[in-house]
Amino acid sequence: MRRLSLTLPAMLLAAPAIAADLNVTVQIPQLDVAEYHRPYTAVWVEREDHSVAAQLAVWYAQKESKEGAGTKWLPELRQWWRRGGRELQMPVDGVSGATRPAGDQKLSFHEGKAPLGELPAGKYELVVEAAREVGGREVVRVPFTWPAAAPQQLAAQGSSELGAVKLDLTP
Repeated sequence: MRRLSLTLPAMLLAAPAIAADLNVTVQIPQLDVAEYHRPYTAVWVEREDHSVAAQLAVWYAQKESKEGAGTKWLPELRQWWRRGGRELQMPVDGVSGATRPAGDQKLSFHEGKAPLGELPAGKYELVVEAAREVGGREVVRVPFTWPAAAPQQLAAQGSSELGAVKLDLTP
């Protein structure tokens, strides 16, 4: 009996092009304070000129409460507000959501898909800002180059309202 050998053209065996991924972990610390409120938090990508390249996440009180509407306090995220937050009409599908509890909060974004979109090659900063009622405000920045030539794990450490902010890039 004769064996039949089939070979596929090399171009069919080549791995398909895979879009790059940007994975973020934001640590919200559990603070030992008398009156704890979950922080309002914004996550975005800035270009070198500090203009916003992509709005990734905004966590705020979604419902009306005795303190007022949740959007009333968004300007407390001062850097985010000045850099584009005031131009957004909340809620923003796929970007805005409820405040998050203490712990590691994970976000994943894929090149070519909202809200990251088609981020051109260049130098950027991942920016995370948190502000808490009866608390403080903090901004953490993680510089990175897009797209990553090889997998990268970058991080920065907050000191009060934010813990570790980790950025994992995969080509």
